[in-house]
Amino acid sequence: MLVLNDTSLLKSRAFINGEWCGAYNGDTFPVTNPANNVLLARVARCGLDEITEAIKAADNALPAWQALTAKQRAAYLKSFAQLVLDNQQDLAQILTAEQGKPLAESMGEIAQSAACLEWFAGEAVRVYGDVIPSPSNDRRLVVIKQAVGVVACITPWNFPSAMLARKIAPALAAGCTVICKPAEATPLSALAFAVLAERAGIPAGVVNIVAGNSQVIGGELTRSPVVKKLSFTGSTHVGKLLMAQCAATMKRTSMELGGNAPFIVFDDADIEAAIQGVMASKFRNAGQTCVCANRIMVQDSVYETFMARLSEEVSALQLGVGTESSTTIGPLVSQRAADDVLALIDDAVEHGAQVVSGGQRSALGDTFVEPTILSGIMPKMRIATEEIFGPVAAITTFASEGEVIAQANDTEYGLAAYVYTRDIGRVWRMSDGLEYGMIGLNEGIISTEVAPFGGVKQSGNGREGSKYGIDDYLEIKYLCMGGLEEVQS
Repeated sequence: MLVLNDTSLLKSRAFINGEWCGAYNGDTFPVTNPANNVLLARVARCGLDEITEAIKAADNALPAWQALTAKQRAAYLKSFAQLVLDNQQDLAQILTAEQGKPLAESMGEIAQSAACLEWFAGEAVRVYGDVIPSPSNDRRLVVIKQAVGVVACITPWNFPSAMLARKIAPALAAGCTVICKPAEATPLSALAFAVLAERAGIPAGVVNIVAGNSQVIGGELTRSPVVKKLSFTGSTHVGKLLMAQCAATMKRTSMELGGNAPFIVFDDADIEAAIQGVMASKFRNAGQTCVCANRIMVQDSVYETFMARLSEEVSALQLGVGTESSTTIGPLVSQRAADDVLALIDDAVEHGAQVVSGGQRSALGDTFVEPTILSGIMPKMRIATEEIFGPVAAITTFASEGEVIAQANDTEYGLAAYVYTRDIGRVWRMSDGLEYGMIGLNEGIISTEVAPFGGVKQSGNGREGSKYGIDDYLEIKYLCMGGLEEVQS
């Protein structure tokens, strides 16, 4: 049972124009705990009528929100951030209940969400323009930045709080209003955030949360000319579909899509640091992160040492329900997700990979996959080219720097990469040679609100977080002022 200090944070109705409302036809869908399939809530399944109303609300609220000073918008965001921290325990309980990750990880995600809101409160007052040196004395050239307008945010189930904050924080700071469509597996975290946005005094219509039919809601968000920008985090396949749908209205898009992160360990690396890095990168959220180490590449001469230590660390992981204090790795988000991961393992074994540990569904339930190590990974295996999204460490070896750069870049994805070495020259060569938007150098956790998050190639476009993150929510306007020549007396 989900026990909260503040039960009003658990909402099941849509939040549109400052009002909590059910689907007009009364339809709902279940949200269950992936660890035990216990029903948490039945949430309003919104469709065309509700999303149309949310778009209208955001459009109507836009002029007044834009008209506020940057300092006023920043104050709202700071209040919102503090409320998130004040309710961290309850928000983490909701997150763990609907998503499955250990409570300690959920607490960290809520803290990260608050940090993002706080960061963009600061960025709101630092949206600067430019004065351009004029080619003639009778003109002045000025650049200003203005809010894009109404923004649609579609968020994933793996980080339902952090990804929501990472989208709405820069949007609100820039002066945009938002309609947010959370994943159907994890809408409760987003709806709880709407409660806190309301408590922070953010005006009606500025933040709208609508869960339900993905095709209908997504179709209307991309089709509507009122919506000026779409921000999406999810699979590359769906991202491409959304981009195509946005083309008709020339919407701005930000896409944070799939990954196939290489984790490269050279023979001069601090092996203990590399082990801790790969454990954090690979097994956090049961491997369900877009920046997870997907292909672990170890130089031949340190392979045996690395594998021995990795086996020790993986065997110490405690699989279990996220609310239990002993749990260090929870279930996958659904049985289908677990089936997909097990299918990747089976395919790898069929093509010659060896199971070092794990490799099976746990007796704990259909959504639990044993923490797994596979060796002998080859390019022909699906696990070498597809995003695993599960607790599976797929190990391969390499001999030289040039060889591993080629292997690492041999993918359509380009989100995150990791390199462990103590050679400063190699650090720069690898940084230059790897075709990725983010690189962790002797570091397995790279996400922070102060740095730009995003990828290249088919891992998406745009950046979230940092001073660059607000740019995707701003339009640049150029002003040319003429007739300024000196008046002759």
